Amino acid sequence: MRMTQTFVPVLKESPADAEIISHKLALRAGLIRQTAAGIYAWLPLGFRVLKKIEAIVRREQDRAGGAELLMPTVQSADLWQRSGRYDAYGPEMLRFEDRHGRNMLYGPTNEEMLTELFMSAAASYRDLPKMFYHIQWKFRDERRPRFGVMRGREFLMKDAYSFDVDEEGLRRSYDSQFEAYLRTFAALGLKAVPVRAPTGPIGGDLSHEFHVLADTGESAIYYDAALEDISIDDPEAVAKLSATYAMEEEEHEKVADCPVPADRLLKRRGIEVGHIFAFGSKYTNGMGYSVQGRDGEQVHPLMGSYGIGVSRLFGAIIEACHDEAGIVWPRQVAPYQVGIINLRQGDEACDAACEQLYGQLTDAGVEALYDDRNDRGGAKFATMDLIGLPWQLIVGPKGVSAGTIEVKNRATGERADLSPEDALARVAA
Repeated sequence: MRMTQTFVPVLKESPADAEIISHKLALRAGLIRQTAAGIYAWLPLGFRVLKKIEAIVRREQDRAGGAELLMPTVQSADLWQRSGRYDAYGPEMLRFEDRHGRNMLYGPTNEEMLTELFMSAAASYRDLPKMFYHIQWKFRDERRPRFGVMRGREFLMKDAYSFDVDEEGLRRSYDSQFEAYLRTFAALGLKAVPVRAPTGPIGGDLSHEFHVLADTGESAIYYDAALEDISIDDPEAVAKLSATYAMEEEEHEKVADCPVPADRLLKRRGIEVGHIFAFGSKYTNGMGYSVQGRDGEQVHPLMGSYGIGVSRLFGAIIEACHDEAGIVWPRQVAPYQVGIINLRQGDEACDAACEQLYGQLTDAGVEALYDDRNDRGGAKFATMDLIGLPWQLIVGPKGVSAGTIEVKNRATGERADLSPEDALARVAA
């Protein structure tokens, strides 16, 4: 993509209402723009990042055996009244009437709807187990939306739901999602800590939150240092991690006798990006659904739900991956892999060299953003550092005459003058 063909409205200063670094940088880098309180438009570069995060989440859900579907954003209040959650959910739920006077809501979550969709067709234990997921925009009417996409009213979520005939099956489903979450965050270039958590209005007695470690995180968490030595490639990783002590500060302070020795107890800040629950028959029983069990008796299938904040991850990655100049995107989610900077736009030799580079990168399948604006070199450098692409190829008159291109690694700051062939090989690798 050429910079002159896309829309990257960068700002020199952070807006006054932006409180945290991810909000400031997302606005300054021209990734998002607020359209109403807690509601954002995703501009071209930000949208590319969001879709890459979504693709990684989808890949790991498929790997975990989930069947993707898509449920409506608007739901009938009848379903929530049947489960008993309609009045209990609180003012965060956006309620309204349609033109016929029927009570409707903009769904904040989908336990009731998927229970209705699947259980109305399931008849026996032979129809189980099942795992479904979807990635959908949701709305919760936060009293005080803040921190940009980290705590907005409209947000993109991945929700998964499992149905099992017994406790053993439910635990297998829960563990498969636990592992999928670990792999998802690792694939995004993030370190995540699974924290035992209260279940809240979702229900049940087994729940974990996943916190991305970041110095600017919103929550303090305490955990056993042994957790950092557990690899997700360890076949026993799920069991080890779920059994290792990790608590949010509020819950940790309630523990009378912490089981972790003081020299092993770490305190870090984290950002919650995922939450999984095993809540049993709360919805199948509450909504009156059962199937024939293996012994011929009717049983209420046991359920779990598993959420990842896809748009929240966008903010969490920026919180964990930035420096004083701007964002430093992990390769896996960067909007483009390479930024081409033409230091002398209009110079015949520089223009030709940039066009050749851009064409070769495109032909090689390397995503490139060519800054072909007629602007100062300093402004182009600042923009490229701000938007945080992994590599920069800098083309100027001196380099062109010498047959070299300056290659900059955004994360390390390392620079090297290379031949065009070697420069292409470096960034393509």
